[in-house]
Amino acid sequence: METAEVAHKIDSADLLLFIGLLLLTIFTIWFFKFKSIRFIHETGLAIVYGCVIGLIVKYMTKREAQSSTATIPWTDKNLTNIINVEVNGKNYSYVYSRTMNQCPETLLTNAELAKLTFNPELFFNILLPPIIFHAGYSLKKRHFFRNIGSILTFAFFGTLISALVVGAVTYCAVLIINSDELNMNFVDCLLFGAIVSATDPVTVLAVFKELKVDVNLDALLFGESVLNDAVAIVLVGSIKKYQQTTDSTFDSVAFFSSLGSFIGVFFGSFAIGAAMAICTALTFKFTKIGDFPVLECAIFFLMSWSSFLLAEAVGFTGIVAVLFCGIAQAHYTYQNLSDESKIRTKQLFELLNFLAENFIFSYMGVSMFTFEHHQFQPIFIIGAFIALALSRALNVYPLSFLLNLGRKRKIPRNMQNMMMFAGLRGAIAFTLAIRETCSKGEQMMFTTTLLIVFMTVWMLGGGTTAMLTLLKIRVGVEDDDEQHQMTSENFDQQASLPSATGGQKYADSAWMFKNWYKFDKLMLKPILTHAGPPLTSTCPRCCLPFARCLTSPRAYADANDNESDCGFILDDPAATAVRTSQHGSIETTATSAVDPPSTTAVTSQPPQVTSSSSSASNFAAKPNA
Repeated sequence: METAEVAHKIDSADLLLFIGLLLLTIFTIWFFKFKSIRFIHETGLAIVYGCVIGLIVKYMTKREAQSSTATIPWTDKNLTNIINVEVNGKNYSYVYSRTMNQCPETLLTNAELAKLTFNPELFFNILLPPIIFHAGYSLKKRHFFRNIGSILTFAFFGTLISALVVGAVTYCAVLIINSDELNMNFVDCLLFGAIVSATDPVTVLAVFKELKVDVNLDALLFGESVLNDAVAIVLVGSIKKYQQTTDSTFDSVAFFSSLGSFIGVFFGSFAIGAAMAICTALTFKFTKIGDFPVLECAIFFLMSWSSFLLAEAVGFTGIVAVLFCGIAQAHYTYQNLSDESKIRTKQLFELLNFLAENFIFSYMGVSMFTFEHHQFQPIFIIGAFIALALSRALNVYPLSFLLNLGRKRKIPRNMQNMMMFAGLRGAIAFTLAIRETCSKGEQMMFTTTLLIVFMTVWMLGGGTTAMLTLLKIRVGVEDDDEQHQMTSENFDQQASLPSATGGQKYADSAWMFKNWYKFDKLMLKPILTHAGPPLTSTCPRCCLPFARCLTSPRAYADANDNESDCGFILDDPAATAVRTSQHGSIETTATSAVDPPSTTAVTSQPPQVTSSSSSASNFAAKPNA
């Protein structure tokens, strides 16, 4: 029997081991960045180091945990909370908790490996919320909302297509295996499809950011992965609910109940996240807590985390709540923060995201050897990889074709190929798979998920730079550069219209989002923040008393919402007005997202512009990445 002091020392040593893994990963990342090495990402390094440590621990520790069985007479009168058992001449006392282990066959027999195994809820409740919140808080709203229709299509319909295709193909693999031990039906395979449908192209996006890849491609991939994670998590919960209410046969009542649960949970979680962000924004707007940045950051952090816990407490999904809380916090609360807190909150969540993500990937590598109940089924594994490739193809290409029918700015073929290539799996899929590992089938799904994450991170993540070069995707693109190119390519069309005035609407900003952003700028921003025009100048006269109460003095001082993204979404993306005078001269007025117009350049002849009639001309690539 280990004493409390010895157990404490062992626990400290195990945590120190993972901290050492993170430090080793960080130093290697620095070296790779210093040498401009891109063939493997930091997450891939974390997995490699984790595998090495797990291999060492597994084969260098052979101490087996001693187990003894004692039979206790079951009588309600004599059975107490304290149980005294004599084993090998020694007396032991145990606290009887009246609970049973649901998975006794999955208990670890190696004591050292058991110490390196964490409760799966640690990942879901502690490590995932900072990662998801950072994704929403760091979202580039301008490009996200320009492509919101396409992003929602890929996130919702793409995830459903992926889950169905993976479920169907892997079910065929289960039928080929024909094992009574697995005991898997189509719903179980559909659950596996939902788990591995959660994409996590963190490696690809990191390369995109470093190489400054085309902002629209970056927005599509990032937006899809952020919302796709939320959809996959809710979908997994709905499928589990269906499993609990019916057997292997199809039940229409249970199906529609699960469908209603999916819709209710998603929008209920969305409402909780938005409500917490609104409460935080109003708190900072009508108090002077910004005079104390430490307290301000603490409240911001706790209120954001509370959205996750509140959603989980009422039966919704905390991941969805914290995602939309992060988006709303960035859009509203951020503008009420003091300058110091703006910097601190960005750096805080960036740091938490970095540490949590690398810890999860390190633990993935360790768990490959410390988890003692892996089920390697080659037929199922091969079928899973085939299913992933097929589902990604049926997701990207058909949906892109349908979207291009309505998009004025098409998604070109090389961008579609890059989206197909970037279907990596990561932390979300691992966390969903590790929560259920009782049966043989669940253990096989967990093992297969681990292998999928490893192979996609190493192979697809490492080949991102080469694929960008092969597909001739534009790199080294700043936002302003892209806006200038878009203006130049539309130059002839605008100049050929004598009555054309500045402010052409962005082609992919759907009408409902244009109207939403007008409402947001004139109503929501003035209510929730100090930004935007004063509410007293935008609301009806009957609401003036209410408007005066909600309008802060800063709103009168800063009548223009200079930090808003509304102008970028509602107006011309280059913020450039091109007008043709009666004498054929071209007058260009350059404006800024922050400063008012200051200069006007008039030229007698139009500049030389190379345009292309191709729908993909906006995505001309450099020869190398």
